[in-house]
Amino acid sequence: MSVGDEFLIGRPTSRPLSALPSVSSVTGTDLYDLASRLYPICRSITGPGVRETLRLIADHIDIDVHEVATGTQVFDWTVPREWHIRDAYIKDGTGRRIVDFGASNLHVVNYSAPVHATMGLAELLPHLHSLPDKPDLIPYRTSYYQETWGFCLAHSQLEALEDGDYEVYIDSSLVDGSLTYGEFLHRGATDREFVLSAHICHPSLANDNCSGLALLTLLAEWISRYHTRLSYRFVFAPGTIGAVTWLARNEARTPNIEHGLIVSCVGDGGGPNYKRSRRGDAVIDHAMEHVLSNSGFSARIVDFAPYGYDERQYCSPGFDLPFGLFQRSQWGAFREYHTSADNLDLIAPEHLKTSLDVIVSAIEIAEKNCTLRNRLPKCEPQLGKRGLFGPMEGNKASAASNMAMLWVLNLSDGDHSLLDIARRANLPFSEVSGAADRLLEHGLLSGKTLK
Repeated sequence: MSVGDEFLIGRPTSRPLSALPSVSSVTGTDLYDLASRLYPICRSITGPGVRETLRLIADHIDIDVHEVATGTQVFDWTVPREWHIRDAYIKDGTGRRIVDFGASNLHVVNYSAPVHATMGLAELLPHLHSLPDKPDLIPYRTSYYQETWGFCLAHSQLEALEDGDYEVYIDSSLVDGSLTYGEFLHRGATDREFVLSAHICHPSLANDNCSGLALLTLLAEWISRYHTRLSYRFVFAPGTIGAVTWLARNEARTPNIEHGLIVSCVGDGGGPNYKRSRRGDAVIDHAMEHVLSNSGFSARIVDFAPYGYDERQYCSPGFDLPFGLFQRSQWGAFREYHTSADNLDLIAPEHLKTSLDVIVSAIEIAEKNCTLRNRLPKCEPQLGKRGLFGPMEGNKASAASNMAMLWVLNLSDGDHSLLDIARRANLPFSEVSGAADRLLEHGLLSGKTLK
C-alpha cells in the first residue's frame, strides 16, 4: 500500500497523484503558448480585460467567476468603480500619433480618467511618465485610487518632444460595475485545502504575471485528472483588492487552508526565489525550501516582510495563513520589471516548465507527508532477510535506498514527519517517501498520521 492509498476518492477513470512523479503531460511549450495568448490583453483590477482573461482560462478548467459590486465594503477597503478603456493617444501638431495605446497598452496610466484636450508641452509634461535610467523602455504605472490621467513613454522619446501644442485623448470610463475574480476548486478526499493564487490585474507583462496565470491554469487542469488527499483551490484575482475581497468573502473557509502559495514571475531564468510565510516554519516553507535545495539551482530563501504580492494579505495578523511566495526573479529586482521589456522574449518554455516542476514537487510533499512509527524500534530490524537491504559496495542507487530506509526507521517515532526526515537526512523527499512505502509493505511501520 502506498502512503496515500486509503485517502483516494474521485472519478473511477482517474489515478492517484502519487502515480505520476512529474507533470510530463504539460510541456513548457504548452505553458508558453497560453502565456502568449494572455499577453496582449489590457487587464486592470476591474473591467473587460479581467473577464476576457478568465474566458481564456475557462478553455482549460471549469472556473467559477465571481462579481462583487462597486461600493462593497471588504474589511477596510471598498470595491472601486470599474474601468473601461477603448483608445488613447497623444498627437503632435501634424496630427501624427506619437504615443498610441494601440501600439502598447502600457502607454496609458492604468485606471486613467477620460480626457480630450489640446495643451502645450509644459502643461502636458506632469502627465508623462518615463524611466531616465532605462531610456528605451515604457514604464507600467497605475492610479487605481486617485482619479487622474497620464501617459507612459520611453524617456528617449520624452526628451525628443518639442514645444508646441499636443492633442491628448483617453477614451475611458469609470463606472459603477463590479470587481471580477475567478476560482477553480479540485475536491480531494478531505476538505483541507492547498490554495494557489496568481494576480490577474497586470496588462501586457509576460513574466509578471502572464507566466503565473498560465502556470496555475495548466496545473489546475492537470491536477483535476487525479485523486488527491487535499482539495486544491486556484484563485485568479486582482492584486491587493482582489485578495482582500476573496478573504472578506471566504473568511469562514480559511481555517481549512493547510498550505498556500502565491505564484508570480515564474517564466524567466532567474532565481528561483522563495519568500517564507509570516509564520516562517509552516509546512509549505519547509517543503519549498527542501524542494529548492534539491533542485540544482542556487535558490534564495528570504524571510517574510509585509510588502510584495498578495502573501501579505493572506499573512496579515488577523489571518496568519501559511502562504509563501514563489518566483524565479524576485519582483522589483530584475531590469525588465514593470516595463515594456517584460515581454514574451523575457520568458521561455524551459523556465516555465522548471517552475511548474518545483511547485508539483511541493504538492507531492503536501500529499504524502505523514508521521509513522517503527514497529521494531529496539535496534535495527534485519532488512536483508526481507530482501530490502541491497549491496552497498559499488552500487550508489542501492546505497542511497538503504540509507533512506535507515533514516526512516530511525526517525519514525510518531514525532518526525517524512519531510522532517528528508530534511534531516538531506535526501530528496521522493527517496524518503519511497523508502517508507517499502517499509510499510513489509509491515515494519505503522501508525500513519498525515501532516
